[in-house]
Amino acid sequence: MFEALGSNRDRALLSLTVSNGARAAEVLGIRGCDVDWGNQQVRVIRKGTRAEQWLPASNSAFVWLRLYLAEIGGVAPADPLWVTLRRRRGEDGELVRVPLNYEALRAMLRRANAKLGTNWSMHDLRHTCALRMAADQDVSLRDVQTILGHTHLETTAEVYLVEEERHTVERVAEHLARLEEPKPPPAPVSTGYRAADLAVLFGDGVLGDQDLADGVLGDGVLG
Repeated sequence: MFEALGSNRDRALLSLTVSNGARAAEVLGIRGCDVDWGNQQVRVIRKGTRAEQWLPASNSAFVWLRLYLAEIGGVAPADPLWVTLRRRRGEDGELVRVPLNYEALRAMLRRANAKLGTNWSMHDLRHTCALRMAADQDVSLRDVQTILGHTHLETTAEVYLVEEERHTVERVAEHLARLEEPKPPPAPVSTGYRAADLAVLFGDGVLGDQDLADGVLGDGVLG
């Protein structure tokens, strides 16, 4: 999907979304002042609650974001972060860049899907992010809930159930493979012991005169 995208803007948008699972409307609402370059975070307005929340983003997302902004000459702090790559004529006749809207975002995904023969959506990127976090043992269920902006923990738990079922199948498959592995032959019982001593222990022999004189059996232990 990443390779099928046609611009640094689209690559930045995809990298950002798949790293923090923000919804399409939340991503499109990011402004220039909502980017914290030092901490590699972006601020979004949560859908439904309208609450502001800072979300982390990957190193690669910020690399592509810098490349994209360098191409368009940057954006003002109060302006939308995502704009059209081509300038359009405004009301006063001047060529300007306009904010990227949801329909333009869908068109970008349609072009990439047409190349790949797929039908991926922004929600698939969010779901991929959720599954990656769920698979990390160092990320808790509450962490995933916070990043995804789920109101109810049960919604987040459904992601974990899907991921746990996948790992269960993998673990059972590994268990079955171990059962079919050839077993090494057991070590000979007589290893480290004299045959005469074993015969005495198991009642198949008698102590010789020399053994009685020595008063020992095996490695010096009295029988």
